Amino acid sequence: MMKFNKKSMSKGILKDIIIVAIGVIVIWISLQVVFGTQNPFYVVASGSMIPVLEVYDVLIVQGHVPFEDIKVGDIIVFNRPTTHDRVIVHRVASIIDDEPKTIRTKGDANPASIPGTDFPITKEDYIGKVAYVIPQLGYVTQLLKPPINYIIIVIVVGIMIVKQVYKKKNEKEIAIQGIPDTNDSQIESTVDIPELEKLEKDKEYSKHEESKLPESEESGKDQK
Repeated sequence: MMKFNKKSMSKGILKDIIIVAIGVIVIWISLQVVFGTQNPFYVVASGSMIPVLEVYDVLIVQGHVPFEDIKVGDIIVFNRPTTHDRVIVHRVASIIDDEPKTIRTKGDANPASIPGTDFPITKEDYIGKVAYVIPQLGYVTQLLKPPINYIIIVIVVGIMIVKQVYKKKNEKEIAIQGIPDTNDSQIESTVDIPELEKLEKDKEYSKHEESKLPESEESGKDQK
């Protein structure tokens, strides 16, 4: 019984993990489709766009805005030109070429554009335009760094295990309460049997009627 419970509990936990994983994947793919980029969320990591964007602000980037529609004043997210070793969020300062379209950006807090970082930005470097800003939500990502993220995972798994144990315990209690008492079943089987009662009554009635027969009838029966 113990092995069976452990096996059932393990299956339940695995099922919950699979459901959560599938849910996360579905939501993530849906967000990628809606916002048209592999990663719709970015956290501001520097103060180059202060006061418009603060460190730890979360950016929601719209990749469906074509690079050709980007204009001066837009805040965009892009990979550092040529190297693509860093993701940057700056404001478009000017269009420096039309064929192909090439732009120059600048951080609002920076005194000037930085060569190799702010320009030349082409379509290949472009990720998307900043659509929404969620202030300071990026602090959560800092909290989720090791070992906090592992602690949270352990807590979640622990809750799932407790859930499964509690569920199995309730099922066991219900099963025990649902077993009928053998003595009660025997009593019930002899109490309410209409056919048996009817037979007994008919037998008593027959005896009673026979006792009421007149003597003439009795004697006639004897003569016959």
